[in-house]
Amino acid sequence: MLDRSSNDASIYGGSDAVSDLLRGLRLDGVDYGRCEMGAPWGISFPAQTAARFHFIDGSSCWLKVSAGDWLELRAGDAVLLPRGLEHVLASAPDVPSLAIRSFSFEEVSEGIYEMRGGNAEATTTLFCGSMHFNVGVVHPLLRMMPETIRATELAGRDPAIPHLLEAMTREVDMKRVGSAGILARLADVLAATIIRAWIERGCGDSTGWVAAIRNSDIGKVLAAIHRSPDHDWTVESLAKLMGASRSSFAERFTAIVGETPARYVTRVRMHQAMHWLTRERLRVSVVAARLGYDSQASFSRAFKRVIGEPPSHFRDDVQGEGLFSSSLS
Repeated sequence: MLDRSSNDASIYGGSDAVSDLLRGLRLDGVDYGRCEMGAPWGISFPAQTAARFHFIDGSSCWLKVSAGDWLELRAGDAVLLPRGLEHVLASAPDVPSLAIRSFSFEEVSEGIYEMRGGNAEATTTLFCGSMHFNVGVVHPLLRMMPETIRATELAGRDPAIPHLLEAMTREVDMKRVGSAGILARLADVLAATIIRAWIERGCGDSTGWVAAIRNSDIGKVLAAIHRSPDHDWTVESLAKLMGASRSSFAERFTAIVGETPARYVTRVRMHQAMHWLTRERLRVSVVAARLGYDSQASFSRAFKRVIGEPPSHFRDDVQGEGLFSSSLS
């Protein structure tokens, strides 16, 4: 049951549901690499759970994601792949690519690597990174994001983006002591700024989950669920949060969100559990207890029903933790 304590205010939060969710969305860098490439060159990046980030300096290069078209990236461009989809970067579209794991890296400081590639003197510098969101890739906000988000396309929306791109260009060009570390921090800020600008532009959609989260009544309910997925939410407590009866709340929630409140809460909780298992490496028993399950078996059944795999599968099979560190292991 819902705990009617003084902490309810921190659970319920303010009225701007989108802002509430953004405040809870964090992006943490895993590792970064500075790549000096001489044409012709091509690098293929496998799919991973972490987001990918690329900043380009010097000569332009080309990006291709899955079955999409080739996209030219010029000096000063930055691109974020929120769901870490498989993709290729190349000096030209017709250049064969090599898997990123086939290159040799040198660790210059913790979590930061350098490499050289290609057959000629380097003309393109790539600053690439892997970043983890504090929510799983199945979070509605991440699922709505396009395969790639290009910083320059959002520069007019957020005045900070051009300044961050300029700062990264300077750090790449000057090659001063400690520049790789500064670039990593700038990349963290730039990636978060790209996401904020994309959301403020309207997320590219005004229907579905976006419309639901922007609804003044349903939005604050969704924000509360996502902010505290381990809370013991009931239909009654959520209806009270919206200020409606149980039946009218359930009917309206289902009509706007597309599924019942109970099913939505369970799905959010199981995806949070998957995040705890894969990113925080918690034991299944600990996750079950965090979510209030009486037994590990009952939690495992609920988890498999929603996710499709038992929790042990995600506890034992962690992939895509780092772009460069995984290549050295």
